Amino acid sequence: MSVDIRALDPRTDADEWNRYVERSDGTNPFFRAEALRLQAEDTGTTPYLLAGFKGQEPVGVFPVFEYTKGPVTGAFSPAPHSWTSYLGPALLNVDKLKQRKADRRTKRFIEGCLERIDDEIAPLYSKFVTAEFDDIRPFVWNEYDVEPGHTYVVDLEGSEDALLKRFSSDARSNIRNADGDRYTISEGDTDDVARIVEKVRDRYESQGQPFRLSTDFARSLHEMLPEGAIRPYVCRVDGEFLGGILVVESDRTRYRWQGGVKPDADVDIAINDLLDWHVMRDGLHGGIDEYDLVGAGVPSINRYKAKFNPRLEIQYEITAGAFGIDLLVDRYQKHR
Repeated sequence: MSVDIRALDPRTDADEWNRYVERSDGTNPFFRAEALRLQAEDTGTTPYLLAGFKGQEPVGVFPVFEYTKGPVTGAFSPAPHSWTSYLGPALLNVDKLKQRKADRRTKRFIEGCLERIDDEIAPLYSKFVTAEFDDIRPFVWNEYDVEPGHTYVVDLEGSEDALLKRFSSDARSNIRNADGDRYTISEGDTDDVARIVEKVRDRYESQGQPFRLSTDFARSLHEMLPEGAIRPYVCRVDGEFLGGILVVESDRTRYRWQGGVKPDADVDIAINDLLDWHVMRDGLHGGIDEYDLVGAGVPSINRYKAKFNPRLEIQYEITAGAFGIDLLVDRYQKHR
């Protein structure tokens, strides 16, 4: 039996779509219909919520955004300029299958989605950034270019003390020796979401780099997604806001989405070490399996992230289209 591909409406079919998202192990809060609508509105794109079915059984979801700039039309997942970490396809009800059937179903789902994208969007250029979708062979078989990217992931297992012992000596010292009377770390509110985004914006601008993540978009995500999906961790020293991290949380993973920039103030407290530690510690106690540090491609930043003894994971950037078209649609970069 073939896999039927249907395009669900991000508003009228939102509950149905979200049920499929919640049943897949390869999704995150950015897959939810509310987040997809916000991405589309913020980036001026048209969302296509593609869902695959074998009979009445859902087999996969693949959110795609149509982006038009002049004569050029592109298909993206995530949407360009949204600074969303990962989207692409995600599977349902595949783990129970033997390998032969799983391969066949995955191939039919991906090829059905690609055919639907060609029919509905007819893109000159396509770009999909995946996270927990490992079988990229159907894209290769359909002449897409696949480039591996990397991220660091910390396993949140064992006791709190065992987790801390896996860190580098300087990270352990920074965490254990911090003066607890001077700083507080807590989960903030929507205003703190804005503070964290603006801190990141200031950092990028000071380096002469563009930063297109909209503060309103981040605030709206915090307000519209289910409670706990976006967690703004903030650090205050002597009562003053000095830094924060925006954490995205799925059932099993916390993602270090934005924040953690070097503070402007000259203080003798390792703010980012403490922020990341609290994010990991709370995730450990909350039954979260892992902490994705979102990126391992910048050597200067890798030195910081590696102090938490993460493992290296691969995600994929999948593209198709004429060389240079990505520049015409203003290439977007999300993983720092």
